[in-house]
Amino acid sequence: MNDCVTPLVIVVDDDASLRKALVFLLESVGWRVAAYDSAEAFLAALDELTHPGCLILDVRMPLMSGLELQRTLNEREVRLPVIFLTGHADVTIAVQAMKFGASDFIEKPFKDQTLLDAVSQAVRRDLMRHKENATKSMLAERLSRLSLREMEVARLVVEGLPYKAIGMRLYISERTVQVHCQNLKSKLGINSSAELTQLLLQLNDNKGA
Repeated sequence: MNDCVTPLVIVVDDDASLRKALVFLLESVGWRVAAYDSAEAFLAALDELTHPGCLILDVRMPLMSGLELQRTLNEREVRLPVIFLTGHADVTIAVQAMKFGASDFIEKPFKDQTLLDAVSQAVRRDLMRHKENATKSMLAERLSRLSLREMEVARLVVEGLPYKAIGMRLYISERTVQVHCQNLKSKLGINSSAELTQLLLQLNDNKGA
């Protein structure tokens, strides 16, 4: 797996000793890790962080707390899964974190395996999200090759209408419908109406995801 798709686990914690221990633990089982001592330092580097992965975030930090960072990420539509760490048994914070979409909430001290399991689950979910986004982009790019008329024909084909009915609906000849179908299948690299239906359904499914 090359660097552009290798998952990256990001640690944000102002406690230097814990931050180093987390990096050591994660790297010891093969994860690529980036570590920051504050939310501000992480945000400054955010534009360069395009890898799938997850964020391990301390709840209580000076200047910008973990929850404030999470809200900022949500506002920027950064969908990186967040695993919160806290040394305080604070149910209110946990509820807030989960409400804002946290992947997990782990109280210190914790077992190494508890954190590693949470990281594995979060990264798997983010890899799936990246895959779905890539599929959506690919499908949208393929459909963008179609003219407006070809797209109209495609949608009516998916509805199950015969060429003659499509022609009547669009006020064009049946022969013209056939030509549009041939052209759109060529542009999309498909051979049948069934493949066209599957492609459009995939795009709709990804829009709803």
